Formats: sequence, C-alpha cells, structure tokens
Amino acid sequence: MNPCDQWRVTSDEKSCAVHTSPLGHASRVTRRLPAFTLIEVMIVVAIMGLIAAMGVPSILQSFRKDGMRKAVSDLMDVCAEARTQAILQNQKTAVVFYPPERRFAVEGATGGKHTSSGRVTSATLPAGVEFAMVDINLQDFGASEWARVFFYPNGTSDEMTVVLHSSDDWRKITLEFSTGLATVSDVNQ
Repeated sequence: MNPCDQWRVTSDEKSCAVHTSPLGHASRVTRRLPAFTLIEVMIVVAIMGLIAAMGVPSILQSFRKDGMRKAVSDLMDVCAEARTQAILQNQKTAVVFYPPERRFAVEGATGGKHTSSGRVTSATLPAGVEFAMVDINLQDFGASEWARVFFYPNGTSDEMTVVLHSSDDWRKITLEFSTGLATVSDVNQ
C-alpha cells in the first residue's frame, strides 16, 4: 500500500512524497502551505497602531466643541429645549438672553444639562465669542440688560436673529417663527 493513500490528502496544494530511510522505513513528507510568520503579523499590527495613533487626535478634535462651535451648539440646544418644554408642558416658555453677561438660558432652568433630554438649558458664551446682534421681533436687544424669546405650545415662536462673532468667524442663528426651529448660516446669507 502506498503511504500517501493512508493519509488521503484532498488539497491539490499539498503533495505527498515517500522517502525511504537507510533502514528501509518509509516516511511521509508534506509540503507546507504559504503562511505569515509571527514577525510579519506583528509588523502589520504595529503599522496599524501607528496609523490609528496619528488619526486619534484628529477624531477627538472633531468631537471637541470649543469657541464658535460650542456657542452655536449651546444656543441651538437651548432653543430646542425651550420649544420642547413649551409643547410638552402646553405652556409658553421663554429663552432669556443677558447680552452684557454673554449668557442665555431657558427661563426657570437651573443650569447645566436637562435630565431627560440631555440638551443644554443654560450657557455662557465661550471666551472670545460675543453677541454681535440680538434681534427679537425685529427689535435690537444687543445693548439691553436682558431679552426674552417666547416659544408657544403650538410649536411657534417669536422671530429671532442672533449674530455671534469671534475673532475670525461670524455665525447667524435664525429662529423661524412659524416652526420655532433654529437654523445656522453665515452672516452674509
């Protein structure tokens, strides 16, 4: 009987050869398939780790909110939270702006994050960001001590335009009175 028949190799890539030792014993020899060595795998893992390490700071930077991005995000959250409260509680809710103090909040909010929605309910503009304009129902409140924008239970609101300014960036947040939803655009739009 042929020793190759005993082991029944089904793959075409493996070949079986019979070698006879000087004592007359037959031994089976198989050809190994190509594979990666441990060193090659470790090199690939190290390269992947280097690429990931170079990309992580960029990814974290995109998630970090600072300056103008934080100011716009906080203002959008405060307006959305006031609109939500007005609709769910079926009562008029206000966002109060304090331009000299560079802060704004849902009226009656205790500050920080709202427990049920996770949205910001009050905020102060980050360093370097200022109110350039606070217009409510076509009246300028930029120099006032405070100003209120009302949100109503039917989902509508007062008309509002807020322009935020930092050293090199200008953003306009507009509140559409018929829907109570805020939109962000460049100042020249």
